[in-house]
Amino acid sequence: MESEEIDPGRGLEREITLMARHTTLVTKRWLEQQALDRSAYLLLSRLEISDPMTLKELADSFGLDVSTINRQTAALVRQGLAERIPDPQGGTARKLRPTDGGLRALHSDRKHNVDGINSLVADWDEKDRRDLVTLLRRLNEQIEDRQGLSWPRD
Repeated sequence: MESEEIDPGRGLEREITLMARHTTLVTKRWLEQQALDRSAYLLLSRLEISDPMTLKELADSFGLDVSTINRQTAALVRQGLAERIPDPQGGTARKLRPTDGGLRALHSDRKHNVDGINSLVADWDEKDRRDLVTLLRRLNEQIEDRQGLSWPRD
């Protein structure tokens, strides 16, 4: 069997590349059915699991430039998905938090995503599904450690 002959690093590279390709193809169809675009989904997901954040805190958490985050969060605010609030600790920078409507859109899109993933692995046994989650989390945590950008998990 070919997978037995391939170096594990090469096999992982290929499978991750294919996963990115499949995700891109699914995303095109996903956008037609989702309320949120990719950046809104990611930003709201991050804001959902933390206290309100400044633009700099958000930029640092994504490893992006503040101007990029400013543009993306301005779109969230315009759409009523997030709001700017004074710093609850009295700082001068305004912070962002999701609105109730933003959280509803996020939860609706997440349910759609989870349902789609569950349908893909419906015939897998429970152990295989749990093992995949464990291994993907481990891989993501290794990437986060290397980048110095951890993602809080709920």
